[in-house]
Amino acid sequence: MLIRRAIAALILALTAGPVVADTDPERLKVVTTFTVLADMARQVAGDAADVVSITKAGADIHGYEPTPRDFVRAQDADLILRNGMDLEIWFEQFLSNLGDLPSVTLTEGVTPIPVASGGYEGKPNPHAWMGLDSAMIYIDNIARALSDHDPANAATYRANAEAYKARIVAEIGPLRDRITALPEERRWLVSCEGAFPYMTRELGLKELYLWPMNADRMGTPQQIRTVIDGIKQNQIPTVFCESTVNTAPARQIARETGAAYGGELYVDSLSEPDGPVPTYLDLLKKTVETVADGLSAEGERADD
Repeated sequence: MLIRRAIAALILALTAGPVVADTDPERLKVVTTFTVLADMARQVAGDAADVVSITKAGADIHGYEPTPRDFVRAQDADLILRNGMDLEIWFEQFLSNLGDLPSVTLTEGVTPIPVASGGYEGKPNPHAWMGLDSAMIYIDNIARALSDHDPANAATYRANAEAYKARIVAEIGPLRDRITALPEERRWLVSCEGAFPYMTRELGLKELYLWPMNADRMGTPQQIRTVIDGIKQNQIPTVFCESTVNTAPARQIARETGAAYGGELYVDSLSEPDGPVPTYLDLLKKTVETVADGLSAEGERADD
């Protein structure tokens, strides 16, 4: 472990400038594919392991293009954690370039929800971390993976995982109750990307979206017209959009239908530490709270 990390540090110094040590060579080093998984892993790891995310805060994980610096930072990892379900389309080549590193897929055990449209028919929707029940599976998988690779700290990982799950349930449970208590006709989630089926399944929400997953065709006239028709037909009161995409199509839809614009939802990436969603729990809470507020009230008018 020490030799691999010394070599990685030397390569990084020669190729990408000065090295700032961000891991302890004596601890397990865990590398995740994106920031949401990194924070979940940090909550389980505590002080017993170091966790690094390949992608940075605010990055688009669907079409991410790894840099040489990403490769060097990851090659001394003891364990790689990834989402799976075809989310990280760039990851297989990245992993093969790293050599023989152990990798764990955190959606193992999650019942996948297939995408129904947009050329992705039958493929699993990968955004399983947005469901509270699925999140529990992620956390258990993280604790198991860390324990398998660092058995000396297994008790710490298990205890941290149980405490973390309890904290998430305590924070999100009341918000979930707010939504499930709404009249059925108001329980619609209209968004830009269809990234919420795991959340809507648990909350008893019906889902309507512009595009199924981030791709080249986002916010086309046909997509906008389909959502407008759906809103009018079902008298849907509120429209939302994700924080990492252009919100203009959603605001246009709100204006043309008279629906309220309920605000931005956070899905694929955490913010910087001083931003609105620096942790996974913040992301989940902010998103569910925004939906609850938007469906319960008028939300922000589209022309404000």
